[in-house]
Amino acid sequence: MSAPEVNLLFHQPIADHSFNGDRSQLAVARENKVQLYGRSGNGFVAQDELEGHDKTITSVDIAPNSGKIVTCSQDRNALVWEPSATGWKPTLVLLRINRAATHVRWSPDESKFAVGSGARVIAVCYFEEENNWWVSKHLKKPLRSTVLSVSWHPNSVLLASGSADAHARVFSAFIKGVDKRPEPTVWGERLPFNTVCGEYINSSGGWVHSVAFSPSGDALAFAAHDSSVTVVYPSGPDQPPAAVITVTTQMLPFSTLLWSGENQIVAAGHDCHPLVFEGDHNGWVLAYSVDDPDKAQKETSQESSALNMFRQMDLKGRSGGSSSDDTSLKTIHQNTITAIRPYEGTPDAVTKFSSTGVDGRLVIFSVARP
Repeated sequence: MSAPEVNLLFHQPIADHSFNGDRSQLAVARENKVQLYGRSGNGFVAQDELEGHDKTITSVDIAPNSGKIVTCSQDRNALVWEPSATGWKPTLVLLRINRAATHVRWSPDESKFAVGSGARVIAVCYFEEENNWWVSKHLKKPLRSTVLSVSWHPNSVLLASGSADAHARVFSAFIKGVDKRPEPTVWGERLPFNTVCGEYINSSGGWVHSVAFSPSGDALAFAAHDSSVTVVYPSGPDQPPAAVITVTTQMLPFSTLLWSGENQIVAAGHDCHPLVFEGDHNGWVLAYSVDDPDKAQKETSQESSALNMFRQMDLKGRSGGSSSDDTSLKTIHQNTITAIRPYEGTPDAVTKFSSTGVDGRLVIFSVARP
């Protein structure tokens, strides 16, 4: 297993990040701006900055094929940024929401994107050629609270959401004139817009922070505020699910998750280090930690014990020869991990993933067991 690649980009929280198709460009949400970085050796160098939002940017996503960047913000707006000869050109999206936009993701075919919001709606946005602008249709019922996460099915028609009403749901986001009729799936066959294909509740009533479809699209995983990860296997349209498996942990809550294979999920959040879950429809287990704090070795100071003892007494009012700082965690991330993304491999066999957090770090981890 290769050592994690650690990049301290700045000393401010990172709400979200996204790479382009060949991983040569990185977009990072920093306050009300998006900073663009380019690969330089083993690190990243700042290349550009996108300014257009008035308030904090909550999410960013790069379409891997077209290179278009979509951002959403607490200012209730979304912008699509396209590269041009004079730089990045922003286009305002007509979201029609009266609360903050919380999460945005491109569909796999890049014809649409979905924006979750605090207005209890999901805006499914698509480009209208006639008027040369981005318009939206709203998924409303039965959402009862802020949408915290959205995730697209591989067919670009089904959309999963996780919200603060303790529910994970699967909707049809079929747009007539934009989408072709999808092949039948275990989630349903005839799928008009806003059809609810599945609705699942967290047993503890905890907020659902993150949702994700498996690489095949035949399973759904969601992480909730009770520190659990739930995997749902549907059995067919209008049928009870074949299996709903919940793995409860003693960790702090997870804020983001990623399928690294059909039988493997990576989750991360307030415990500041990623965890790997493994299983199938027969059961799931917490397998291992990618950055296990119990095994982490911290560097020790080479100062003499006498000098160190007096320094500790003077600065911190305590005696002892230890120079370790009580505020330093034994993990690479020093604060909550806010987003993880696939970095290397294929959708059904991710070998490396990237993570960003409140500590301003971008870390590239290997999925393999340490």
